[in-house]
Amino acid sequence: MDGLGASLLTAVDLIVHLDREMVQIIVLTFQVNVLAALIGCAIAFPLGAAVAVLRFPGRGLAIALLNAGMSLSGVVIGLVVYLILSRSGPLGGWGLLFSPTAMVIAQVVMITPIVAALTCQTVADLDQKYDEQLRSLGAGRLRKMLTLLWDGRFSLVTAALAGFGRALAEVGTVMIVGGNIAHHTRVMTNAIMLETDKGDLPLAVALGIVLLLLTLVVTLLIEGVREVASRRYA
Repeated sequence: MDGLGASLLTAVDLIVHLDREMVQIIVLTFQVNVLAALIGCAIAFPLGAAVAVLRFPGRGLAIALLNAGMSLSGVVIGLVVYLILSRSGPLGGWGLLFSPTAMVIAQVVMITPIVAALTCQTVADLDQKYDEQLRSLGAGRLRKMLTLLWDGRFSLVTAALAGFGRALAEVGTVMIVGGNIAHHTRVMTNAIMLETDKGDLPLAVALGIVLLLLTLVVTLLIEGVREVASRRYA
């Protein structure tokens, strides 16, 4: 108990005094995951809206694939991206493996189907509600998708935050393609695993506390956006 208490006190001290190594890990975590979330949403929003609004052969399969992608294992995604970026892979010549760029790519692959599936459901519900009205106004498919995306913007923010939260807590994906290299690809989840294995509990506990706080912030933001949306559409 004394050892646990000492580790906790040291962890709090690291947080209060903004330990340089800890701050570097947190900053890299934000850089990778925020960039991945932005790219993933830029792909997922129009993709989800298109699947929801357009009618094409295989649409049911596309929806099923998006929904399946929501529960896809991060380790599997990491493995696929690793194989693509490895020396023998199609993009091996780019030399991206074990770099922050590779980590962003892997996180984008993981985030995109999650946000796209949630976007598809949101836009499909709005399409069912406003289809006749938009048709009467002569809205084309593109204008219709843009209108529905704007109308569902609060739900889309929630979807984006959900994707970011999933990326923030991911371990396997970034571990496989990033390699957990100190001062280069070491993010919070990987650092917690490493420091725990090394027995350096204070840093692991400090990062765990910060990660829990960030997860709580994301959860509160999601609930806040939902509350605003419920008032907006009440």
